[in-house]
Amino acid sequence: MIAEHLPVLEVMGPLAAAPLCALLRRPLLAWGVAVAAAIFALGGSLILLAQVLSGGVISYHLGDWAPPWGIEFRLDAANSFVLVIVSLVGAVCTIYGRESIAKEIAHEDQPLFYTMLLLCFAGMLGVVSTGDAFNLFVFLEICSLSSYVLVAMGAARDKRALTAAFTYLLPGTIGAAFYVIGLGFIYALTGTLNMADMAVRIAGIGDSSTLRVGFAFIIIGFGLKLAIFPLHQWLPNAYTYAPSMVSAFLAGTATKVAVYASLRFLYTIFIPGFHFEAQTLQYLFLPLGLAAIFIASIVAIFQTNIKRLLAWSSIAQAGYFLAGVSFANISGLMATILHLFNHAIMKSGLFLAVGCVIYRTGSCSITAFRGLGHTMPWTMAAFVIGALSMIGVPATVGFVSKWYLVLAALERGWWPVAFAIVAGSLLALFYFGRVIEAAYLQPSPEGGTVTEAPFSMLAPLWVLTISCLALGIDSELTVSIARTAAEALFLDPHAGLPERIGP
Repeated sequence: MIAEHLPVLEVMGPLAAAPLCALLRRPLLAWGVAVAAAIFALGGSLILLAQVLSGGVISYHLGDWAPPWGIEFRLDAANSFVLVIVSLVGAVCTIYGRESIAKEIAHEDQPLFYTMLLLCFAGMLGVVSTGDAFNLFVFLEICSLSSYVLVAMGAARDKRALTAAFTYLLPGTIGAAFYVIGLGFIYALTGTLNMADMAVRIAGIGDSSTLRVGFAFIIIGFGLKLAIFPLHQWLPNAYTYAPSMVSAFLAGTATKVAVYASLRFLYTIFIPGFHFEAQTLQYLFLPLGLAAIFIASIVAIFQTNIKRLLAWSSIAQAGYFLAGVSFANISGLMATILHLFNHAIMKSGLFLAVGCVIYRTGSCSITAFRGLGHTMPWTMAAFVIGALSMIGVPATVGFVSKWYLVLAALERGWWPVAFAIVAGSLLALFYFGRVIEAAYLQPSPEGGTVTEAPFSMLAPLWVLTISCLALGIDSELTVSIARTAAEALFLDPHAGLPERIGP
């Protein structure tokens, strides 16, 4: 019975656990419920991925109403893999959060924090699972509204978190409005909200001005959520002033969900054969992606706040996503999906390491990192491994991602783009090098003795760190899943879709 309803239970588990955390009113119990819900979601996502890889697409009809009239949860290799990404990061960050949140958020507010965390988590899982375009908007708003609250709760440590949450809210709301407006145009054209049925009807319509306008609004809406350059202004402050665990959680999930939603529309609903889309990919996405890689990396070099440095690094990484999507071939799409997973574990691990430093020193400035290579060896070792992976050093997951991105560029014959990807990776050496130098080559500040972070924070951190190495040394599993996911999106997107129903 549970296995039969697992697609919906994957979302409903965290969603139902959220109000329970608020009712418990005890931080430890609320944390326990959140951990149980996150682990349940992780286990469910792994089972669903295995089922999809072995048996094909899973279609779950809510209320036993068949699509396109009813709401459908539709899982293929692409979104089931993203489910694993979101649930893995969510589970690791939730386990990590007990000590960190206890220190950064007032005791009486902690149950509310875990409530908001689970709502955000459930919303992301819903965005990834749903096969209904309007249902996607509903889940997108659930995770967005709760994420604004999560960022604002950083005000207990720094009042600037309130401003950061407001500047996050404005573009987030505009992005959601753009998506709904675009969806309205598409609905007026097709008369359906089911994504699979929508794809069939759009394929029969061909090009039209209504379709172009709807496409433009939807892509701009997702662009704001993804923080693509130059729609990125909300991200640095949101990641900098949010609680440490929230920064790690959002960095590993929020932009990944937005990338997935963009891929779903670009490759299965509109498809690259749509001429307006092909022009958008080549003449808009590619230049903006390359600009993000270089401009954001250069800005990161001059940051003294490590969380802000990592935030600008995330904007640069969004440039790699755009570049991979713009190649419009299976290799580029595979590299993009692979980088979704690899970047999630790299960047979340780096933010968790910074959270350990904040836990012991109360600061995330580059000065606070002086001498930590000796006083917090496990934390800094994890940070260094994550940094090397972001740079793209061999035997790390970052190298695997960028290797396949370069191969995809060469497959298109775009040598300058391949060179730009390599050059952008080298820029990461400069801003991470400054932090590593401070930790290992500069003396500790006078006064006070810094000790290693608690084991309950180090253990989740090292789960991600070991994953960076293990999946970098042997990447066959993730590469094969990413290729299967890319083929599910790119090759014959209308295969196996339901027949057109209704007028």
